Amino acid sequence: MAVLDVRLYGDPVLRRRASSVREMTAEIAGWLDDMVETMHTEVGIGLAATQVGIELRMLVVDEGRGTGHAYLNPVIIERGGEQVGEEGCLSLPGIFADVRRAEWIVVEAMDRAGVSFRRRASGMLSRVLQHEIDHLEGILFIDRLDKVVRDRVKRQIRREGFPAETLATGVRL
Repeated sequence: MAVLDVRLYGDPVLRRRASSVREMTAEIAGWLDDMVETMHTEVGIGLAATQVGIELRMLVVDEGRGTGHAYLNPVIIERGGEQVGEEGCLSLPGIFADVRRAEWIVVEAMDRAGVSFRRRASGMLSRVLQHEIDHLEGILFIDRLDKVVRDRVKRQIRREGFPAETLATGVRL
């Protein structure tokens, strides 16, 4: 396994919609392993393939077991309720803001064996999955902020770059 380079805000790959995974291959299995290794090394709890420059619809999430669960071609098919909570992102190190998301979702995806499954998620897992699926659409969490807050964050990044200490105590998705 290898630790991959996480693409930072401003990299065009983060704004492109990822392509569907057509079939499970050894190369894709290797990328998923590398993504899990990268997620844990970077102290994240989720990682979308686009964040490491792989333009395929796949992501990994640490669901609390210290491993990475793979979601290939994930689609949110149901959602409900509302929650507001702080989010951060490996592609925007040191930047945190409150984001409004659905409280619960149902996701359809394939696992790393190519088997379709459904997952109902609520709370933090729901937030993480919504955040990572947004990445596959070319959407960053700052796009979901109020315009005034979003513009302030963008100006801060342009003016100061990312904070030198990127291992903030908040959760990075």
